[in-house]
Amino acid sequence: MNRTEFVVVTLIVLTAAFALGWFVNWVVHRFTRVTKADLGELERMAQALHEAEETRDQAIAYIQHRDEEVSREMSALQAELRAAMEGLRDARYEAENLRQRLAEQGQ
Repeated sequence: MNRTEFVVVTLIVLTAAFALGWFVNWVVHRFTRVTKADLGELERMAQALHEAEETRDQAIAYIQHRDEEVSREMSALQAELRAAMEGLRDARYEAENLRQRLAEQGQ
């Protein structure tokens, strides 16, 4: 094999390798191409995710607001309970004093 034949064979091998590589690249891109339907589906999914996040944020805000309201109501009820318990204690003390007076007057 002389020099010219070697150059021609090398040229043919390199050209075939380039053509094969180009063809494989074309096939891969043909099958992995993103279609407009896929992009539309991704857009719908992104929109649904955004709406779900907004709903979650609204729910969290509502829960926090409701928790604050319940805490205020509970504090008010506890204050009322303390006042009622003090009133009951005073009434029991007064009733006990009246019983003692009646017992003393009866004897």
